[in-house]
Amino acid sequence: MSEQPILGLDRAERETAGRLLTRFFEDYERSIPERPLVPEVDRDVLTGLLATPFPDKGLGVEGLFQEIDQKILPNSTTVAHPRFLAYVLGPPNGIAPYAEAIAATINQNCNFWQLSPAASVVERSVITWLGGLFGYDERAGGILTGGGSIATLNALTTALHARRPGFREQGLQTSAPQLVVYTSAEAHRCVDKAAALLGIGTDNVRHIPTDGRYRMRVEALEAAIRADRAAGREPFCVVATPGTVTSGSIDPIGDIADVCEREELWLHLDGAYGALFVLSERKREEFAACARADSIALDPHKLLFTPLEAGCLLVRDRGLLAKAYAFAASYLTVEEDPLMLDYMDYGPQLSRSFKALKVWSALRTFGVDAFRQAVDHTLDLARYMADLIEATPWLELMAPVSLTAVCFRIKGASEADHTAVLAELIGEGTALLGPAHLDGRRGMRACVTNYRTTRGDIELIVGRLSAIARRRGAVARTSDEAL
Repeated sequence: MSEQPILGLDRAERETAGRLLTRFFEDYERSIPERPLVPEVDRDVLTGLLATPFPDKGLGVEGLFQEIDQKILPNSTTVAHPRFLAYVLGPPNGIAPYAEAIAATINQNCNFWQLSPAASVVERSVITWLGGLFGYDERAGGILTGGGSIATLNALTTALHARRPGFREQGLQTSAPQLVVYTSAEAHRCVDKAAALLGIGTDNVRHIPTDGRYRMRVEALEAAIRADRAAGREPFCVVATPGTVTSGSIDPIGDIADVCEREELWLHLDGAYGALFVLSERKREEFAACARADSIALDPHKLLFTPLEAGCLLVRDRGLLAKAYAFAASYLTVEEDPLMLDYMDYGPQLSRSFKALKVWSALRTFGVDAFRQAVDHTLDLARYMADLIEATPWLELMAPVSLTAVCFRIKGASEADHTAVLAELIGEGTALLGPAHLDGRRGMRACVTNYRTTRGDIELIVGRLSAIARRRGAVARTSDEAL
């Protein structure tokens, strides 16, 4: 008779764990609309989690689930709530928890194909599909990452190796001119972070001014490039944004690509938020020029509703990834196979989880059309919210609504007023919205990236905002009259 593995579960324990996990899934799904958006944090409980030592004798399966129900879940933000609209973070799709469990069970190490043959092919199929959305051909490739920031860091690393053939051996410790990166004033901070981490330096990141629609001004980009060349510096990369993090503005990718071709610069697109709107037929033309980019960062854990973490880097020439990241190691040598890839040669990690399974599983389960519909649903709701705001005398839009970010303000309100309103909305359980700063103006932002959100949710939010704004306006008039 075989002994029970010391860290395994016996049959009865597995049945208990499965029953409790299924009940957790079902209870959580039913409770989402009624759960608080942001928990009233029980500091005593969290202090206990931090201070209590791990037991010498374990709690067992039932004890663990009891702790999760009583301590973890009540102190967790309800990201899946239909009025959680502060960030570009939607709920996971329905099959995702099951795919995650399977990935954890088979525990494939997605570094070289011998350790994960099926996983290698699954990731390759996901990357090929994603690249095809942007018109990338069979020369393209990529890798799934922890998120868009890591994808952009990896893209700039690849660009450095492509720009300077001796970069692997010499790094930036040469007499060559300082490298310069160009991006929008509305770009995500991951560009500056990548420049800092790679030794380029944030002083060598140019934040190009934007136009009235918060898009990078191409003539200002060209002027900055000329100025840097005249000063003896070396322009090497432009990071454009098809969907800026605050306003959702889409940089003029085609015009920027023209500049990059003339100036022989690498063009990277930070599409962590916006790139996957290419799934919508109504947005496809705006994203057509993305095919001209050398690399694209995007996030399946946003508009494919994959649970965290699941970012992606696509590169038009996958051979450049290998030039940047492939290193030989005798103990990892395995025969090459034309069907499978060694993803250790495509990024900085060796040990890698099977992220592709949850993306692949959702596409297989629901079909691509379901994701197209979900994306269109979020676009429709954002447009509906913008229309309601424009029809409300007390509110005004701060920027055009290009994607699903809706930036608006209460007319005449200060930054402190907007902060107070955001807190009021959270406190009463109406919605979690975020702040917006554009052109020195302060306001609020809703980002509709939740397939659970309905028109009724949008009407509730705008109606409540209107009532709050009307009340604050009445108070302000009374104060003025008293003076």
